[in-house]
Amino acid sequence: MFASILARSDWEGNLELLLRWLHVIAGIIWIGHLYFFNFVNANFQAKIEKDVKQKVNPQLLPRALFWFRWGAMLTLIMGLALFTLLYMYKGDGKFGPSALWKFNDKITDRAIWIMIGMTCGIIMWFNVWFIIWPRQQKIIRAVRDGKAPDAAMVKMAGNASKLNTYLSAPMLFGMLAPGHYSSINPVTAIIAVVLALATFFHLFMVAPKVGTDIGND
Repeated sequence: MFASILARSDWEGNLELLLRWLHVIAGIIWIGHLYFFNFVNANFQAKIEKDVKQKVNPQLLPRALFWFRWGAMLTLIMGLALFTLLYMYKGDGKFGPSALWKFNDKITDRAIWIMIGMTCGIIMWFNVWFIIWPRQQKIIRAVRDGKAPDAAMVKMAGNASKLNTYLSAPMLFGMLAPGHYSSINPVTAIIAVVLALATFFHLFMVAPKVGTDIGND
């Protein structure tokens, strides 16, 4: 009855909008913090003194990592729910590959794009929860206690975070393409991935150089 007063009377359409909104909001929180860690905080941490880190990091990083990891979790959950509704639900209470997933016994171009995005997103989520977060907990405790964190652990967490930043580029292509460029072939996929990775390589290169002189920026 409630759905009948909305612009769309079908519950699937209204649920899709809600899931998509939650997916996007959570994704902004997650990826926003990912970019903060890699383009801002990594360069900041390299410049500050040990005693400053001991005061700042135990207050800053747990808060940032809370939003970072739970943004990742909610993005994944809402994304899987949205994928199920759009690609694995036929309607009328019947689950199974929908017309968006398969047409004329072939996986649609739209579905291939979304699978590229999903694959990158799931790898990124795994990195957050099983590589980055467990090691960051130990790093934060070490810094808080005035000890030097294990260098190998710091490097692994940093590399996983950097990998996630690169993966976010083709992930975003895969997520946006179904609604805006729902055709794909090998050349298109390669160009999209190369362009995305090259863009973020450039961002990594310029990140240490920007924002250090406010008068000139």
